[in-house]
Amino acid sequence: MPGFHFPAALVILRVVCGLFFLPHAIGKFTAREAAFKFFEAAGFKPAPPFAYAAVALEVGLAALLVAGVYARPVAGLAAVYLFIAAAAVIKVEKRWLWHIGGCEYPVFWGICCLIVAAAS
Repeated sequence: MPGFHFPAALVILRVVCGLFFLPHAIGKFTAREAAFKFFEAAGFKPAPPFAYAAVALEVGLAALLVAGVYARPVAGLAAVYLFIAAAAVIKVEKRWLWHIGGCEYPVFWGICCLIVAAAS
């Protein structure tokens, strides 16, 4: 039965998990005030340092995941980061479905990162 060879699929998943951090980092700059308001509402005060730290972490995680450097621990850290982000979304938005502002997407993405961490 033809299909993806598991290591190739895992590499693709690792790279996608990394690349998806880039729009989030960029969004924190292009919609800076909205990002600050979200961080403030989630309880991260003062918001600007937390937002900039999140950008730095997202760019670093993206680079390391795409390059495959320390894939297992980096993917594990990414999963923890995403589960914290999901908890912040739940605190602020109180919704599950992503298309209405809920935490579904970071939970799914965090699970994908856990798979990369476990299988790398």
